Amino acid sequence: MTDQAKALTARPTTTRSVSWRDFLELTKPRVVALMILTAVIGMLLAAPGVPGWDVLVFGNLGIALLAGAAAVVNHVVDQKIDTVMARTRRRPVATGRVSQLDALLFATVLALAGMMILMWQVNALTAWLTLASLVGYAGVYTLFLKRATPQNIVIGGLAGAMPPLLGWTAVTNQVEGHALLLVLIIFAWTPPHFWALAIHRKEEYAKAGIPMLPVTHGNRYTELHILLYTFMLLAVTLLPFATGMSGWIYLAGATALGLRFLQYSVRLLRGDDRRVALATFKYSITYLMALFVVLLVDHFFYF
Repeated sequence: MTDQAKALTARPTTTRSVSWRDFLELTKPRVVALMILTAVIGMLLAAPGVPGWDVLVFGNLGIALLAGAAAVVNHVVDQKIDTVMARTRRRPVATGRVSQLDALLFATVLALAGMMILMWQVNALTAWLTLASLVGYAGVYTLFLKRATPQNIVIGGLAGAMPPLLGWTAVTNQVEGHALLLVLIIFAWTPPHFWALAIHRKEEYAKAGIPMLPVTHGNRYTELHILLYTFMLLAVTLLPFATGMSGWIYLAGATALGLRFLQYSVRLLRGDDRRVALATFKYSITYLMALFVVLLVDHFFYF
């Protein structure tokens, strides 16, 4: 094969020009949508009645823009990793459709717009807390923890647990105990949620050199920790009822959802099946959404 032929075969298979969909993909819209759902619930739980439209619109817009900026930075930092993993190798920065510089400029615009909206239309506390969560995710977790320790998702999970608190402070301009309970729920939920996916994608993480728990300690060890964290999650989700934040509707819903999560965790520990791991991961997403919806229904029922 000639040098010219080798060069031709080495070219990326993707030749289409960049589009707005590429930039939208950089923001991880599905992840941001889940974050906004929990932020909205934080807003609705923060005070009796429904918050004003300005808080709902500008608060969520600002949070979404900053969350999107953090996601874009994640694409840039993880470019080499993304090219190795099948799940991520078609991402815009990984394929070269969007350059790193353009992605960083896009992230800067999103972050500045989000900060301005939160500072001028909501309150400074929410703006700075949201920025702190962006730095925690894009900086501390993605740049350092993800590559440094198998406990990366445990330590870094705090950044992803912030949206309910951000929604709460957007309404009250205060950090309150019940808002921190919502953060604690997501913090406890994150390890079993993400480790289930890590088991399913173990080979890819190993190939990319990411020290996820299944890679460093094996499936059995990880599955045991998923079960233990699920027990802890079930206990944590009872705290809103124990502290008077919620009533019997929430207690019944949280218990039923938590027991179902435990069932998945036990099945995973007994069977060590990648399909069960993926099913556990998918249920964990449904679980979190359903748990917060039940909490919201309970709040307005007793209101």
